[in-house]
Amino acid sequence: MFGTHYKLERHSIGLTIAIIVVASIGGLVEIAPLFTIDQTVEKAPNMRVYTPLEVAGRNIYIREGCYACHSQMIRTLRDEVERYGPYSLAVESQYDHPMLWGSKRTGPDLARLGGKYSDEWHVAHLDNPRDVVPESVMPAYRFLKQTTLRIDDLPQHLAALRKVGVPYTDDMIRNAVSDAFGQAVPESPQADGVKTRYGEETTIRAFDSNPGSVTEMDALVAYLQILGKLTDAAHEPQQAQAQAQ
Repeated sequence: MFGTHYKLERHSIGLTIAIIVVASIGGLVEIAPLFTIDQTVEKAPNMRVYTPLEVAGRNIYIREGCYACHSQMIRTLRDEVERYGPYSLAVESQYDHPMLWGSKRTGPDLARLGGKYSDEWHVAHLDNPRDVVPESVMPAYRFLKQTTLRIDDLPQHLAALRKVGVPYTDDMIRNAVSDAFGQAVPESPQADGVKTRYGEETTIRAFDSNPGSVTEMDALVAYLQILGKLTDAAHEPQQAQAQAQ
């Protein structure tokens, strides 16, 4: 084998052809599965999109580098399923641009974090992680509660996401600013519009416990509370199995 390699190194054309052949094989192995993507990606017709506030929270999550220590993909290994819940499905990430599957877990996986803890827990955890998890090495993000969320550019964010396949309507894009405000200020007139556009089950509340303003803490907690809850597709096999028993 090494003798063949040494001979190829003496002939530039032969070495170039060999490199192209090997790279083509690797590329084919990676590309071929995409031709069957329609059969391999699950269907979730009732899956909803992120609200503008949740989009803003996701942007903050990316900005602060949370994905570097937390993955969002539960593998099919038994111990992971027992700890975190049903393994992740491809369809659950179809509206994630970019995807945040991750590969390193300094902290736990967050794919099914939504609804696991209260808003107060998340606020306390982000304010000072050691208050709720003494062994945590996570930095504090208390400044989020004092930082007013920028919402004027959310229509552009939603429009950009629509260009890559997220089914935001013209109405959603047009009302992105008011919907972001309304989701975090439940007593405001804008709150009703959020449920009209995103569904009756959409969570509307002051996520940072301060209904008078919309902060970056509101947005990040709103995002964390929806993780794993855009669709029930991952839970359907378990529910079907339980009913059969």
